[in-house]
Amino acid sequence: MSKLDSNLRNLTLEEIKVLKSQRCTADNWDFIFISPSLDLSNLVNVYFKGNVNIHSGVVMRNIPGGISGCSVKENVRIENVASIEFEDDSQFGVGTFVSVLDETGSRAIPIFPGLSSQIATLMSREPRWLQYNLKTSLKEFIDSKLTEAEIGENAVIKNSGSIKNVSIGPEIKIEGASHLENGSLINNAAPGKCFTYIGTGVDAQNFILEDGKLDSKSHVVNCYIGQGATIGSGFSAHDSLFFANCDMENGEAHSLLAGPYTVSMHKGTLLIGCQTSFMNAGSGTNQSNHMYKMGPIHWGVMERGVKTSSGSYLMLGAKIGAFSLLMGPHKTHPDSSEFPFSYLFGDDRGVTTIVPGLMLRSCGLLRDEAKWPSRDRRQKRSLPLYDHIIFEVLNPFTVETMLNAIDTIDELLSRPIEPIEDDFYIRYKGLKFTRAAAERAKSLYTLAISKYLNTVLRKLKFPDNDGERPDEWVDLGGLILTRKYLHMILNCETITEAEAIFNEAYQIYRQLELKWIGRRFGEWWRNRQDEIKAEARRLNEIIEEDRQDYLDMLSQESDMLSL
Repeated sequence: MSKLDSNLRNLTLEEIKVLKSQRCTADNWDFIFISPSLDLSNLVNVYFKGNVNIHSGVVMRNIPGGISGCSVKENVRIENVASIEFEDDSQFGVGTFVSVLDETGSRAIPIFPGLSSQIATLMSREPRWLQYNLKTSLKEFIDSKLTEAEIGENAVIKNSGSIKNVSIGPEIKIEGASHLENGSLINNAAPGKCFTYIGTGVDAQNFILEDGKLDSKSHVVNCYIGQGATIGSGFSAHDSLFFANCDMENGEAHSLLAGPYTVSMHKGTLLIGCQTSFMNAGSGTNQSNHMYKMGPIHWGVMERGVKTSSGSYLMLGAKIGAFSLLMGPHKTHPDSSEFPFSYLFGDDRGVTTIVPGLMLRSCGLLRDEAKWPSRDRRQKRSLPLYDHIIFEVLNPFTVETMLNAIDTIDELLSRPIEPIEDDFYIRYKGLKFTRAAAERAKSLYTLAISKYLNTVLRKLKFPDNDGERPDEWVDLGGLILTRKYLHMILNCETITEAEAIFNEAYQIYRQLELKWIGRRFGEWWRNRQDEIKAEARRLNEIIEEDRQDYLDMLSQESDMLSL
């Protein structure tokens, strides 16, 4: 490293004497370049190990282990830091491969500034796209995202241990970190609105923290922590990705692909080898990806909105349907993706009993849908929003799944009753459920579809059917998009092209949604306008009844616990 700014100059002999009198030392004073306006009295007890560029307004005090190889920008403040070192060949965490989902590395993806939940999900779920389509363009793309060996203007670093090969963006604060190595701290916010922060006791290696927070003795290795995400209270993460507005405390994560709004707040909670979004993990939630045969190669998917109760256990691989509640142990590798909004109960043998659609009665769904946008930490900071998020609980993906679930339930109910193990449960894809539960699910799914139509369509005027086949929808890391757009992206050979298509799909989501409604809903639905309105009202009434029941229960508890 050499002088990076033509406005900087070497120290004079008199200035060197001044610095020595302030207990500063250097391996070679010729490698120190300063701004002519720098106030040297603000440099006290600093060991300059190598080349350092120091701009105006900088304060550096008590760096006994040395500082080397970096440019310290305007108005940076560094106090009581063991050491700050930059090596010439470091990439500051950019390009680190993270073994997400599969711990063995078969789905490892590189991390870089600007990584979105959509790109990460596509790379890991479709590894051939990364291995083949992006093969020639990836290195050049990663090189274009490399960060600098610098400490950005107005940054603050205080009371911390060793910091090695960590690029630090403008306005970022590091207060009390234990050890940071090979990482990038990135601030994309408007001036004065920085969110990126590292707090007390943090130990981080091979990482990127971009518009997020690490605090309170958290420990991360091989991780990307994205916009609005916070990790603290001793949370430990290895080979994991955290996207918009995740909240992680106390527990552990290994090979976790945490899509937007994944929340885990309790001790003893282990999230491992799975994909999540809008998830809330109860205390003691546990997943297992190792069945002692071929190693930790198993992984699974928790579709958006899954909640887990205290002490729930899931043996992977498994796929849990959207907005479902997981309770107890589940060891039959269940696939409930065809039945969203369900309760899943695990018995003593780990067998999963499902009650399809029952979550649609819950008043909590409306609360969740309202709170997510209001808790978006990315807003009001003038950030470029990397993660595209569709917040609606009832959307083409969940509605299409419910429409198909009704057909599946009809087919299952048409089968003759065959008692198995002295019970009369219907069995399907590692699940079992009663005929009564299936019948009730049909009714609840129909009410929810009516509510969706009543909400989206003004005056229930259905769009015309243009005769085209309705496209399927997928949920890709929080973005609801058509499979047609997904196929377009899978044909891209650069990340830039893929992101452009993701952005287009997000921008025209409402148009695509209306086209899909016009194609997907036939005469049976179009001739039921009065019924649709009534069914939408009925679901609202059921949800209100649930809310009142909950409030009554709280009132009874309060009476019971009163003095």
